[in-house]
Amino acid sequence: MVEIGKTVLDSGWLAARSTKVELTGTQLTTTHPPTGPTSPWMEAVVPGTVLATLVKNKVVADPFYGLENETIIDIADSGRENYTFWFFTKFQCKLSGTRHLDLNFRAINYSAEVYLNGHKKVLPKGMFRRHSLDVTDILNPDDANLLAVLVHPPDHPGSIPPEGGQGGDHEIGKDVATQYVEGWDWIAPVRDRNTGIWDEVSISVTGPVKIIDPHLVSTFFDQFNRAYLHVTTELENKSAWIAECSLNLQVTTELEGGICLMEHLQTQHVSVPPRAHIQYTFPQLFFYEPNLWWPNGMGKQSLYNVNITVDVKGYGESDSWGHLFGFRKIESHIDSATGGRLFKVNGQPVFIRGGNWILSDCLLRLSKERYKTDIKFHADMNLNMIRCWGGGLAERPDFYHYCDVYGLLVWQEFWITGDVDGRGIPVSNPDGPLDHDLFMLCARDTVKLLRNYPSLALWVGGNEQVPPDDINTALKNDLKLHPLFENHSVNATSVEELSTVDPSQYLDGTRIYIQGSMWDGFANGKGDFTDGPYEIQNPEDFFEDDYYKYGFNPEVGSVGMPVAATIRATMPPEGWKIPLFKKLPNGYTEEVPNPIWEYHKYIPYSKPGKVHDQIELYGIPKDLDDFCLKAQLVNYIQYRALLEGWTSRMWSKYTGVLIWKTQNPWSGLRGQFYDHLLDQTAGFYGCRCAAEPIHVQLNLASYFIEVVNTMSEELSNVAIEASVWDLEGACPYYKVFDKLSLPPKKVVSISEMKYPKSKNPKPVYFLLLKLYHMSDYSIISRNFYWLHLSGGDYKLLEPYQNKKIPLQITSKTFMKGSSYEIEINVQNKSKKPDPKILTYKNNFATRHDYDDFDMASLEPIHDETEEKQKAGLFQRLVRQFSRAANSTRVAEIDGSDVGVAFFLHFSVHGSKTDHEEGEDTRILPVHYSDNYFSLVPGEEMSIKISFEIPRGVTPRVTLKGWNYHHEGHTVL
Repeated sequence: MVEIGKTVLDSGWLAARSTKVELTGTQLTTTHPPTGPTSPWMEAVVPGTVLATLVKNKVVADPFYGLENETIIDIADSGRENYTFWFFTKFQCKLSGTRHLDLNFRAINYSAEVYLNGHKKVLPKGMFRRHSLDVTDILNPDDANLLAVLVHPPDHPGSIPPEGGQGGDHEIGKDVATQYVEGWDWIAPVRDRNTGIWDEVSISVTGPVKIIDPHLVSTFFDQFNRAYLHVTTELENKSAWIAECSLNLQVTTELEGGICLMEHLQTQHVSVPPRAHIQYTFPQLFFYEPNLWWPNGMGKQSLYNVNITVDVKGYGESDSWGHLFGFRKIESHIDSATGGRLFKVNGQPVFIRGGNWILSDCLLRLSKERYKTDIKFHADMNLNMIRCWGGGLAERPDFYHYCDVYGLLVWQEFWITGDVDGRGIPVSNPDGPLDHDLFMLCARDTVKLLRNYPSLALWVGGNEQVPPDDINTALKNDLKLHPLFENHSVNATSVEELSTVDPSQYLDGTRIYIQGSMWDGFANGKGDFTDGPYEIQNPEDFFEDDYYKYGFNPEVGSVGMPVAATIRATMPPEGWKIPLFKKLPNGYTEEVPNPIWEYHKYIPYSKPGKVHDQIELYGIPKDLDDFCLKAQLVNYIQYRALLEGWTSRMWSKYTGVLIWKTQNPWSGLRGQFYDHLLDQTAGFYGCRCAAEPIHVQLNLASYFIEVVNTMSEELSNVAIEASVWDLEGACPYYKVFDKLSLPPKKVVSISEMKYPKSKNPKPVYFLLLKLYHMSDYSIISRNFYWLHLSGGDYKLLEPYQNKKIPLQITSKTFMKGSSYEIEINVQNKSKKPDPKILTYKNNFATRHDYDDFDMASLEPIHDETEEKQKAGLFQRLVRQFSRAANSTRVAEIDGSDVGVAFFLHFSVHGSKTDHEEGEDTRILPVHYSDNYFSLVPGEEMSIKISFEIPRGVTPRVTLKGWNYHHEGHTVL
């Protein structure tokens, strides 16, 4: 007998093109079911798209590779029927007479007919709506249940003009669907327009009464000392008799060591009329000084488990529901000093440093594992907000789960873009989608799906556009704030003081709705195109007064060249040719990329007339490896300068910035901190450095040393060590600024770094800044620069590559099953540490706001009771790694030169017996505590690395660097 609960149907699916199947849905699910992956049937990717299934089965080429996307027929040329597909699976489910079974589709694109055991149901149009079908009466009680789903593409897939453009011909905007699929300036068109069963399919067993869409809200009083949890849920009675229910609400939290602490247990009696839906609000639950949920960099992400169960008299348990919940309050207002929107969490101002997000994968091969990596990467970069761009998705629960875990605030947009909805070229769809009621149905359903995640910070109507008037008005009304969440409510002492309506009875009521991404405190606040730019910049320009006029920039972007291994893995040899560097009469350089790079949306590292080629500053690259290595140098500088420039004006000019963008859902060559294969660029680590909660930096416009303290507490008895190192390994400049006190939420200018004004400064030099506690010399922030004198370049670094700097690498390996964690200590042995420099060991102070590596991080439990665990306990996973035999190793890299070991970077590779020549051997993803780092003479640094290995693969860790570029040194 099947138990109460949910079972996910994510395996065993088959698919076939509808035009190749001559049977009806009734026949497929009664007398003639497919028996296996024999033509025309193939193994299907569910969740995923039709194109994902075709790629998996090699029916079409991989659209991520080279120009192969051009070989796949576009839906505009083939017709919608070419991408209309059958999906088929079986499941077992034997119900008792009083139980009910729902078949659930969390999302399909765009409409579908469902056949179960010969019976037809219709899934109406709309990409962003849930479907739940009561199939109790059509189950096969003693045999397999046969399920076939005929999925239709969007009604208006559009066509792609020869010149491409943002959103193709914009026809996709007539549907309530994702808009990027007709192509953008960062992605080629997606040929099936994301047709498919693209999110979770499940069956859920309940008794006579079902729990539907509970809403959890926390309210606070007395400076967050008093908190209340408000809970409202819908109940559906599927039976023909009055259901006398015991409705139970349980709140627990998990302590260290897996101990579960019961915070609250409440039981209420509820009567539900036959065949009725009712809404029930629990009496509010009181909490004294609950553990609060904080964004990344501000504190811990404390989460409670909220469980609701319903027991029906004479029946027993009928249904259960659970969700992780964070006590937190998010507010925002337009700041009078800057004109930018200023966010507060739990009463504390948050300086927003975040990124724009499209989606994880353009074939919608979405998974918990991929989402975990994606979101942890953002936390590793010290970002605190992700904007879900309006041309992409309403993101999925797994995305939000990991944003809750890692502390990423989320800006969620609805499905409107300026390019497609009334502001593009040519102008089209000025009234948005054709079916406004469908848009609002999808919007309301999305709110219900996502509203309980503490990471969700605000709703926005659209990208660079506001929705049509009637939709905008409806969203404003539906998402109006409960009085307790309006800014004037700060002095209230109870909910009842402000409203007779419990806040959990609102559709949301806790998060602000902004009508568009350039309105009301974003960009110029009036909707003019005042975001951007999206190209290479002079690093010092980010610090200038006139760089950006407004307080909060929702989009500013730049380059994003990946490493050479990614180019080789995603392009044929003709794509390995580097750009032609074409000298122009005005002295600037124009880059001319090869056709494959152009197809993959490459952004040049020069802007003739404004920015000299930033790669050429290091010398004309010789080949792909040289080009990509120099590009990583530029990536690091570019994104560190972007964030340091913005942070330098924290609160005085800016309230936040969102980088366009953090990643690519395709193998694009622009605007990314990591590529689609999940290998980080050096820009990732430049961002990680610049966005530290407490950070020491050099203002590249004034050459003053600054310290940023984004925390809410003063930092006292600290010091800054500034040292300059030349290419000969000498230290001509050394200063210590001690006994400093750094006020909270402030940027403090310390002193000018005067080496460039000294007698005979070197044309190229290194600057190392360290902020440390004077009590124990523990490092709070470390920042390494390579610099040239004004008007100069970095060409002297070319011969510096030939210097052989000796290194000692000590590593300890810990492993459990396929999980590896490695601690590596790297020391520059070219000179003994200077006795006056007491910070050479780089012992970093512990950050209490964020458990930096998964060695002690919060993780969801995944086992055979995954859904109950996910909705139930939330465990601090203290991994008990067994130490590998001979796990401590020492490797030496010989050298006789003295100097900085420059731009060191690790990578992890797999050693297989069947390895093919030219094969990409990288193990991805890998989490590094730092990478692309440099060590001055005598200095040492510890790096932590964690990753999973495929079965049958032995990992090896390789070190490369500016001085070690010819061949990587295997250090483990």
